Order: sequence, then structure tokens, then C-alpha cells
Amino acid sequence: MSKALKEMDKYELVNLERLAYLLKGLSPAELETLEILLDKEASITISQSLKELEQGKGIPIEEW
Repeated sequence: MSKALKEMDKYELVNLERLAYLLKGLSPAELETLEILLDKEASITISQSLKELEQGKGIPIEEW
């Protein structure tokens, strides 16, 4: 096996046509969820907010 093929074996290849088909089939809400999941900063903020909520540190909507 050539060196190039050995290098390719190290990485997972993505079928871009299949990926495009899947992305086109997502609803607006699903696309937004995917964007949030891919945004590391947003994911960290959501995780922190969930921890604060579980600890009872949430702010009632009336106090916003």
C-alpha cells in the first residue's frame, strides 16, 4: 500500500454528497440545534446555564 493510502486510512472520510443530502433535509430548528452543538462557546454557555439551574441559581423570568 502506498504511503498516501496509508495516510488516508488514518482519517475518517465523509461522503459529501450524503452529508449535503442530510443537511438539506433538516428543519430550521434542527439546523439551529446543529449550529449550537458545533459552536464550542455556545455549548459551554448552555452547559454552565444547566449547572446553575440544577444548583437553583436560576433567575425567574419576572426578574429579567
